[in-house]
Amino acid sequence: MRAIATVCLSGDLHSKLEAIARAGFDGVEIFENDLLSFDGSPADVRELCVRLGLEIVAFQPFRDFEAMPEPQRGRNFERARRKFALMRELGTDFMLICSNVSPQCIDDLDQAAADLRELAEIAAEQGLRIGFEALAWGRYISDYRDAWEVVKRADHPALGVVLDSFHILSLNLELETMAAIPADKIAFVQIADAPLMDMDVLQWSRHFRCFPGQGRLPLDTFMQSLARTGYAGPLSLEIFSDVFRAAPADANAKDGLRSLIWLEQLVEDAPWSRPVPPQTTYDGVHFIEFTLDEESAAPLGELLSSLGFRHIGRHRSKNVELWRQGDIHLVLNFETDSFAHTFRLLHGTSVCAVGFRVDDLEAATTRASAYRAPRFQGPVGDGEMEIPALRGIEGSLIYLVDETQARVQQWTTDFVLFDDDEKPEAGLVNVDHLSYVLPPTQLLGWQLFYRTVLGFTAGSENEIADPRGMVISQTMTSPEGSIRIPLNASRAHETMSGRFLSEHQGGVQQIAFATPDIFTTLETMQARGLPMLKIPANYYEDLASRYDLDESLLEAMRERNVLYDRNEDGEFFHAYTRTFMGRFFFEVVERRNGYSQFGAANAGIRLAAQAGQKP
Repeated sequence: MRAIATVCLSGDLHSKLEAIARAGFDGVEIFENDLLSFDGSPADVRELCVRLGLEIVAFQPFRDFEAMPEPQRGRNFERARRKFALMRELGTDFMLICSNVSPQCIDDLDQAAADLRELAEIAAEQGLRIGFEALAWGRYISDYRDAWEVVKRADHPALGVVLDSFHILSLNLELETMAAIPADKIAFVQIADAPLMDMDVLQWSRHFRCFPGQGRLPLDTFMQSLARTGYAGPLSLEIFSDVFRAAPADANAKDGLRSLIWLEQLVEDAPWSRPVPPQTTYDGVHFIEFTLDEESAAPLGELLSSLGFRHIGRHRSKNVELWRQGDIHLVLNFETDSFAHTFRLLHGTSVCAVGFRVDDLEAATTRASAYRAPRFQGPVGDGEMEIPALRGIEGSLIYLVDETQARVQQWTTDFVLFDDDEKPEAGLVNVDHLSYVLPPTQLLGWQLFYRTVLGFTAGSENEIADPRGMVISQTMTSPEGSIRIPLNASRAHETMSGRFLSEHQGGVQQIAFATPDIFTTLETMQARGLPMLKIPANYYEDLASRYDLDESLLEAMRERNVLYDRNEDGEFFHAYTRTFMGRFFFEVVERRNGYSQFGAANAGIRLAAQAGQKP
């Protein structure tokens, strides 16, 4: 069963439950604070969940119970009896008990076991169950092994241990003991991921948890150990996050379900495993589609021509142009009754869609459906190819194109092609990477989308210094490395990313093209009048002091405004155009000897130069 705690989402209880149901979860944990603030009875919540098709799998948390002195002990039992009555009205048979954090708690495992056994007996008389969980910051019980020891000593069929991945993995506890726990003594399993952080575990837990696949905890080893127990009960998400509290509940709930589907794939043949097609192999970016109007057509056409692109075709039934250079195809869409036009109304002249070549189209689309990726279906004219599309960042589209059809068939089917040999190409060969700007609250969600739906892997997160604030960048890369997608977000509204988000609603801001010879390519482009971003002379003085570069190479870089980076893998040369209409810009890159990064060390220089760029 796939379940989620209501604490994971923003909003009131009613809206949370509706979002959980729409996402496709089977069950829900009712967090006590959500119930306390609900304008209705527990019976109303039960009826709502029945109507939505949700099973209430747990009521939680019940705090500071075990090993308390009198009179607190007696009060705790009375409090528990009241919660049991509430549970019956709510329609759930299970309550989660957290280990005690009270300073009045007694350091006595036998007393804790006796208290829990007595409470389990009271619960069993009413057909209820309880589970005991070790909080990582519990006063005397912070280790799941101690919680399991208490449950063993209590020895009651209505009592089991609760295993929470965050509380266990955040303390780096061994998992062999967990793997040996009998399945019938595991009452419940909660799952959370998190970034690796050196901080107090309580603050880490309360503010920085995330869905599986969004963090860095070793969930694969946790799930392998859990599978060895034979546990077949619910897997439930419990996430405390400042980002999630600010994010829309519907999008967050869909991310949550997607993360559980991904989690289920970590261990083959586990009781909870449900087969999902393996990730496809990609063969690069097939095309980039721009939406634009007649006003921006001429200046963009001039810019593309100076980059070495040639206008080689026109769509058979639509006001759409095809431009090409090397293995790069650019689609310019001028349609006024189309998805592209709707996207243009929100974003202006922009990239509205990209196409990825895949080796197994059926497997790719089946995998996307399994991970609940939203599909898009636009009008298709007579004789035109139907290409499946997924909804991407900020409403843009990701087309999945069969690589055997992509090279020739798509263009000859949908376009009237013609030769334009007025100017030779400039040496660009393929799309190196595409950088998106998105709201900070969506960064984790889209990282998860690329990881699960498309099978991409996440690189390390980088902080980039803009003159007006910090930008976070996270790169997603296809398995074979042919597609690279940096995702950028900034909480500072005046950074370049922040302004692009507020003025143009985000999307693709940077398009990088690869060349095997950047100096010849740039010389050709500059001869055609390409407006390059000017890099300060001080940059090259510093470069000369840091690297043993030939003076003639440095001079060639100065003349062409080329930036440079080097690591143990190889060298990276890159240069930027000026920003087009204050919206997006192009980058020309040359990678040497296997360099796989993006020149992050130069990002601050580029951003400062762009900040000083005059319109």
